[in-house]
Formats: sequence, structure tokens, C-alpha cells
Amino acid sequence: MSHNNVLHPLPVLAVTSGEPSGVGPELCVRLAERKWPVHLVIVGDAELIEERLERQHTAWVVRPWQPGMPPEAGVFDVLHCPLASPALAGKANAKNAAYVLNVLDCAIEGCIEGRFAGMVTAPVHKGVICEAGKPFSGHTEYLAAKTRTPLVVMMLVGGGMRVALATTHLPLSDVPKVLTQARLSSTLEILHHDLIAHFGIAKPRILVAGLNPHAGEGGHMGREEIDIIIPVIERLRSQGMNLTGPLPADTLFTPAKLQHTDAVLAMYHDQGLPVLKHSSFGNGVNVTLGLPIIRTSVDHGTAFDLAGSGKADPGSLFAAVELAINMVKAKQRRT
Repeated sequence: MSHNNVLHPLPVLAVTSGEPSGVGPELCVRLAERKWPVHLVIVGDAELIEERLERQHTAWVVRPWQPGMPPEAGVFDVLHCPLASPALAGKANAKNAAYVLNVLDCAIEGCIEGRFAGMVTAPVHKGVICEAGKPFSGHTEYLAAKTRTPLVVMMLVGGGMRVALATTHLPLSDVPKVLTQARLSSTLEILHHDLIAHFGIAKPRILVAGLNPHAGEGGHMGREEIDIIIPVIERLRSQGMNLTGPLPADTLFTPAKLQHTDAVLAMYHDQGLPVLKHSSFGNGVNVTLGLPIIRTSVDHGTAFDLAGSGKADPGSLFAAVELAINMVKAKQRRT
């Protein structure tokens, strides 16, 4: 992790350690297993990271990080955010809910102010945060609120696919109400823009799923395709976007169709993500598009049952860091 080129220092990437009683802290520690072409800074409680390091029997040491510090071999730089209460592996503690949000806030602020080139997030537990009286529906919505971004798009990457969502963490009964022409149009514009800006795809090819079975079957199984999805697709096509759809979701995820696409837009969470996670679970990455900052995340939860065992798979965190690095490089090429 060391470098000698002082004129072009390594980009600094923040990695939030997530729910302190889950697998996040120990997965962060396992980042030491690889050499990364960036300066990684863990955001979390320094003593907690140190304790997880000791469990891994590694010779690495923890150093309190400050902006401008160059990386050093064998050193874990930690932006220290103190725990409110002791964190026991596998045992949720709502007293640390404010700590979890503070960790996120420190990383977000660092990205906005330019100290970090991007952020990678380990998993948090929505229930623990909400039980502490702090409404929280997920990283995606929290990042949108904190950066004052009116609309963001969740996209998962893995298994050779990129699957974005027109709606995220909503009851299924609310999806048709939220799926307006304006929202769908903005979502597709963000997806198209960020595939170019962050993934280096000059002319993105996007498949758009229908909402209803058989994509509505000409209006016999719902009119959302006719009234909302088709008009948006036709308008954006006329502006130069390469869009195909609306397609029935049950036949959209076939190799023949995916071979000629760069991303899929699903209409709701469980329409697109089960397929992707079946192909990539443990190595998938969650990306938030539309933000003024770069953010990637693991595709799994806090796994309290594995916390402290040393058996949690770091594959998704490694993939999230790799994707964040590629997105930072794509941004640097543009600027």
C-alpha cells in the first residue's frame, strides 16, 4: 500500500465498517490480504478494528488517520469514530445506532469535501437503527438525503450483469403508485448518464422490464406498460438512448438477451435482484447512481450468526472496493 510518487498520490477510498456487532469490521480487516492501488481508510472505532485485527492474528497495526497522511505498508489507517457502547460480535446493540450513522456521515462528508475519492460501505442493520428511534430504510435513501439528491438509483453488479431498480425499498402495493412517467424517465436518464460517466460505456444498451406479467400482455394484465413505460421509452429513444422494452421479466434474464446489453432496469426490488444474486451472491456489488459522490457496497447483510467466527466471505467487499477503484479511474479519465 506504499507509493513513492508524491506528485500523483494514490486516491483515498473510505471503507465504512458498518454494524459493529456484525461481520463488517472483520471483513474490513481482511482487506489486508491484498495490495490495492488506492489508499484505503477504514471509518469506524479504532479499538474495534484493532481487536478484529488481533483475532485474525495479523501483524498489521492501526494508525489514526488524518488527511495528507501517505499510506504505509502493514498499517491500517482508521478514521476514528468512537463506539457509544461495547460491541460484542453477533449481539446487536441499539445503543450503537447513532455510531453507525456517524460513521456514514464522516465518510459522506469526506467525499463531499474531497478528502475521499469515494466510499465503500460494509453492511448495516436497518432494524437495529430503527429500534433506536432513528428512521432508516437503507444506505441508498440515507445517502440521497445526506447529499440532497432528489433521486438516486440502486444498481447491483455481479454475475456478468448490471441490474438497476426503478423503485427500491417499498411495499409491493406501493410500486404502481410511485412508478410515474417522471420518475421512470429520471431513473433511465441517471442510469444512462452514469454508465457513460462511471463505467466508461460510450453508448449504453439498456433492457427495460415491464411491471406486470408478460409486460401487461397488451393491457389485459395491467396498463402500466401502455400508460407509463412505453411513452417514456419512446421519448428517450427519440433523444438517442438505446432502450429495449418493456420486456417480460420472466424471459428478460436469458443469455441471448443479456449478451447484447449493458444494464437491465427492473421495476421493483424483487423483480431483478433475485436473478442477479443467484448468479453472484457473495461477490456482488451494490452501487448508488445519481449521487455527487462515488459509493459502492457489499450485496449482503450483517450476518450476526457469522460475526466473530472468521468464516465470513470477504468476496463482496473485495469486489465493491475493486468496482469503486474502477469508477474513480473512469472519473479521473474524464477530468
